Amino acid sequence: MTEEIQMIYDELKSSNNKTIAHLENELQKVRAGKATPSMIQSVMVDYYGSPTPISQVANISTLDARTITVQPWERSLLNEIAKGIINSNLGFAPQNNGEVILINVPPLTEERRKEMVKKAKAEGEHAKIGIRNNRKDGIDMVKDLKNDGLSEDIVKVAETEVQNITNAFIKKVDDIIELKEKDIMTI
Repeated sequence: MTEEIQMIYDELKSSNNKTIAHLENELQKVRAGKATPSMIQSVMVDYYGSPTPISQVANISTLDARTITVQPWERSLLNEIAKGIINSNLGFAPQNNGEVILINVPPLTEERRKEMVKKAKAEGEHAKIGIRNNRKDGIDMVKDLKNDGLSEDIVKVAETEVQNITNAFIKKVDDIIELKEKDIMTI
């Protein structure tokens, strides 16, 4: 029976690690003032009638700390890429010079920084909800083992350990959000 309990712990940790990875991925999209190619990764471009991620139709790089360049693989896509960036509501005004798209990343105002912090905290809450759902699944699996004849004492210990694992991951989310908040608010 202890093998099954260990499997529950491992599965819980694995699910929570995936939740943390997703949170970190989402937080990369929340900009902290410096231009990074990941800021426009979510942009979709109309590529011959089908929406396609921008990274599949162009090279994205940074020219300097305030400028992102988008070099399309086909020149005919310049206008579609510009349209996709505008439609993505990221607050960027792309400039088309006939060869590449230049995106100037404006410095963040205090108000915009506070909005970004709110967005980061909302992502953190989504991650915490995912971790709590994973805890519920773990506790349900432990209860299933109880129904299969596992003793009450072992069930209590297992449920406590599931809660301890959950608490550790919730703390990790809080630490990640706190770091991101400092990053955003630092000018």
